[in-house]
Formats: sequence, structure tokens, C-alpha cells
Amino acid sequence: MQEIRYELTKTPKKKPAPGDPLPFGTIFTDHMFMMDYTEGKGWHDPRIVPYAPLQLDPAAIVLHYAQESFEGMKAYRTKDGTIQLFRPEKNAARFRSTHERMCMPPVPEEDFVTAVKALVKVEKDWVPSQPGESLYIRPFCIATEPHLGVKASNTYYFIIICCPVAAYYPTGLNPVKIYVEDKYVRAAPGGTGYIKCGGNYAASLISQEIAESLGYSQTLWLDGVERKYVEEVGSMNCFFKIDGTIYTAPTVGTVLPGITRMSCIELLKKWGYKVSEERLAITDVMKAAREGKLEEVFGTGTAAVISPVGELRYEDEVAVINNGKIGEVTQRLYDTLTGIQWGLLPDDMGWTTKVC
Repeated sequence: MQEIRYELTKTPKKKPAPGDPLPFGTIFTDHMFMMDYTEGKGWHDPRIVPYAPLQLDPAAIVLHYAQESFEGMKAYRTKDGTIQLFRPEKNAARFRSTHERMCMPPVPEEDFVTAVKALVKVEKDWVPSQPGESLYIRPFCIATEPHLGVKASNTYYFIIICCPVAAYYPTGLNPVKIYVEDKYVRAAPGGTGYIKCGGNYAASLISQEIAESLGYSQTLWLDGVERKYVEEVGSMNCFFKIDGTIYTAPTVGTVLPGITRMSCIELLKKWGYKVSEERLAITDVMKAAREGKLEEVFGTGTAAVISPVGELRYEDEVAVINNGKIGEVTQRLYDTLTGIQWGLLPDDMGWTTKVC
């Protein structure tokens, strides 16, 4: 990457005080990282500038054909004041994979991590210090060429913005209720289900509204071919502990290879659990629940880290998991991951990267 140019704000915003509410994704820091791409020139002009609205041509390809990508990650302040990231190189690799699928020029992985670290270092005073709080980081890329025709853009912006966020569970790690979607499809083989692009999430909104209307907080998606096998929960990967074995959907083209998912699998195997990444039918999940063998269900993702599931509804059948309480494995994963992320536990996995 070329040397980053810094243009720091002369009118900094008032930062939230300890104890102030930090609603997710609504309070943004003073600066953002930007870098341009031009066909024939490559990525150029990396800079950190004051956070501000973008100027886009109304015919920009991203607005009409959704050629874009994004990532989600966090910076954590430890007890001694150190600020660190969690496995940023994995986000960089997934960002590259998304770009390959979306016909976008890849951002070199080293440049991705360098840009994230540079922005977090500038915004270090925005990283909150209260238990469970963090700085959410949103790298994204958009196609900017003005052209009303379906083609890959010749120009792009790579941008990173940040927002301080509160603990995902301010009152404790409470199990959620999940509605199993059997009408709409999130992803199909050969599509974009395994990458992070906005269209995946826009297509999921209708099912989320249905779930909420029925009193459920999230949707569990089934596969797009047979509507039979469990895949993802909302924006999270999903795990099922059945009769001692822990199952999660394979990432073979329709399921996002989550960083938290990957980390959970590595921890579970280290602890001696059998982890299966074979396809799991929803009828087998419900059968296990009826037989008392469905011991735990939980989702994994950057925002919540671990989200315990207390109830599943499939068609007209409702399964209550572990009497609606968080399971032992779920709690251990949450405590271990958050302990490493906030520096409360030793990082014997080599997952954290110090920023400053």
C-alpha cells in the first residue's frame, strides 16, 4: 500500500461518556479510511479523513446492480488499556473471497489489515472501556462507475467506518427464540450465500419480519434446494449439540464461513468434542428434541459472539431447548471467546493482534 495520507478533523465530535447508551450502528467516530480503485491504475490514494457523506453519481453501478462487499469486526480495550483486534487476517481473506465472487478487484490482505489498524489507532479514544463494550469496524467496498448497464465497474471506493457499541446482552446472556423458515430461500448453490454482500441480507428481511410477527427474534434458514437441511440463523452461523455431538452446516457455497464459527470449531475440537460439518436435516433436529437428545443450540457471529437458542419453531411444532436456559458448552464458548477478545484470558490460540 502507498503511504496513508492523514487529514484529521478540526471539529471532533463529543465522545460518549462511560455509561452512556451505545445503540448498535448509530454513533460513528470522527474519521473514516478511504482508498480509490481505477482500472489500469489499481488501488491508490489511501487516506484517513473526517467522517462525512459520500459523493456518488446517481448512475453509480452499486446503486443499480449491487456490486459491493462488506465485513464486520471489532476492536477491544483490555484492562491495561491495550487495544486489540480478533483474527483480522481472517476478515481480510474473506473480503478477498467476496471480491473474487463479485468481480471486484481484491484488496491485498496485508493492506486490509494495515488500513484497519491505522484507523483504529487514530480513533483509539473512541474504543469504549466498559465491560462488554467494543468498537465495531465496518470495512466495505462499492462500485462507483456511472453506468446503466450490467457489468463490473472500472472504479471503486474501499472505505472503513467505526462505531462504539454496547454489550450485545446488557442484562445477561439470554436465550432467543428461533423461527424456521420453510418458504423463502436465503441462498442457493452457485449463488452468493458464502460471501458478505448486501443482497444476501436484503433478501432475508421478509422472513425476519414474519418471525418477529410470530414472536420470534431470528430466522433459521433451510437449504435452497430441498428445504430440508439447516443452514444459518439470521446473520449468524448455527450449532446444534445432539446426544454429545456438535453439528454445524458445512460452508460449501451457501453458508458464510464465519470467523466466530471457525474459532468455535477450533475450541470445541481442542476441548475434545466431536464436531460434525455434515448436513443436518431439520426433521432430525426436531426428532432429537422430542427424544430429549437436543441438548444445546446456539448462533455465532461478530456482533453477539455467541447467541444461545432456547426455542425452535418448525411448521406447527415447537421445541424448547435445555428448558430455555443457556447450555454448558454455549456458556463456555462465550466466556472463552470474550475472555480472549477483551484480554481477560490468555490468548493461547494466537488470535489477537495488538493495535496500540
